[in-house]
Amino acid sequence: MAATHPEWAVGFADEVWWSRVAQPAVRAWAPGAGPVRLVAQAVARGEPKALACYGLLVRRPAAAEETWLRFVEGRPLGGATTPFLAWCCARLAAAGAAALLLVWDNASWHASREVARWIADHNRAVKAGERAVRIVACPLPTKSPWLNPIEPKWTHGKRRVVEPARLLAAAELEGRVYAALGADHADHLTMPQDAA
Repeated sequence: MAATHPEWAVGFADEVWWSRVAQPAVRAWAPGAGPVRLVAQAVARGEPKALACYGLLVRRPAAAEETWLRFVEGRPLGGATTPFLAWCCARLAAAGAAALLLVWDNASWHASREVARWIADHNRAVKAGERAVRIVACPLPTKSPWLNPIEPKWTHGKRRVVEPARLLAAAELEGRVYAALGADHADHLTMPQDAA
């Protein structure tokens, strides 16, 4: 349907945790007879063990596929989801899009009243003439991550950023994630005080 409307964009949204200590399942060739040994890592008290990240895989007619990322302070919640959606809509509006067909799973923060209310208010403002991108939410069936094409990007990205012999600093991990997925750096999403 989006292919017939050049001003529409399809966005596949998801959230992921990038662990600083857990190693993804990988295979590697090792020189000699011994296998590669992963070193167990420990994070100092008060530092995050993992970083939460929102992602949107954007597909538009006559444009290259893009991956947009925003790391979040804390964890994904409705209070961080709505600023992420607003940021995505602003980027799409700047690119001349009129609608975002938003494909995502039924995570609790996607189905929350806060997010549903925000999308309804946003679309109402667009209909009233505000220059913005309308959002059409397209939920995926329950327990069907293979239908979201951003999921393999997370899997392959985790394999590309892994460091088997040392603990990555949070900023270094972020930089590797942006580089591995070919995304532009963006400011962190912060949790509103009333949601924290």
